[in-house]
Amino acid sequence: MKTISVAHSPDADDIFMYYAIKFGWVTPKDARFENIADDIESLNQATLKGEYDICAISFALYPFVKDDYALLKTAVSFGQGYGPKLIKKKGTVLKKNFKVALSGEFTTNALLFKIAYPNARITYLNFLEIEEAVLNGTVDAGVLIHESILTYNQELEVEREMWDIWVELSGGDLPLPLGGMCLRRSIPLHDAINYENTLIKAVDVANKNRKVLSKMLLEKGLIRVNAETLDKYLDLYANDDSVKMSDIQYKALDKLYELGYKNGFYENLVKSQDFLIPSEYEELRAK
Repeated sequence: MKTISVAHSPDADDIFMYYAIKFGWVTPKDARFENIADDIESLNQATLKGEYDICAISFALYPFVKDDYALLKTAVSFGQGYGPKLIKKKGTVLKKNFKVALSGEFTTNALLFKIAYPNARITYLNFLEIEEAVLNGTVDAGVLIHESILTYNQELEVEREMWDIWVELSGGDLPLPLGGMCLRRSIPLHDAINYENTLIKAVDVANKNRKVLSKMLLEKGLIRVNAETLDKYLDLYANDDSVKMSDIQYKALDKLYELGYKNGFYENLVKSQDFLIPSEYEELRAK
């Protein structure tokens, strides 16, 4: 039986979406999934090096790895009226060249931030360290991601929502693409389809059994937040829209990649649906 490495972040939505497999509710055919949890920028860097078979990534990374990884249709996180937050100490005024902490060079929030604030001085920190860096004055501001957007210190305030930056840049009301998953292209197509279908089923099963799964995760100490915050967070990032990407989500991804291309971050203009696993192959094969 093949062992397939599946890497995801330790934040609540990724844990939630994967653990239907970890608890044995969903299993891949003829393979064993071995999961690894790491912060999202570490996963981005690992994907650039080709370390994992299947990996969670920031959507902004994908154009850099498209030749080696296919984009998966499931386990996606989009914001709709919400997303990462640019925060600072209450009452402070940010200068044009303010120093800011971001959670990684290849994160989606970093791409949007660089377009919106070209004069800011950027430093990269683990997302768990950003809030404290702002509080102790190491940086003037920071972009919070994951559960931090719900739990940040009361001495801090929001300077700007990344959602608002996205709306201004995208010119419409498209959902904000944040993160998804990709799969190594060297995996045989039949197996790739099997693995993707397993993940789609796992996210669907988790979503449909949210109360039971959330309780198990909390009881086993696998989540960093309490029950109330977990419930709020899953409302945002692990929901019906996470199971399988929709047409409007593909459109939002394409807009993200268009912005990155026009602003010089990507060499080529990428269309998301050109890089999916061709699951229709199985239907043709069965005929």
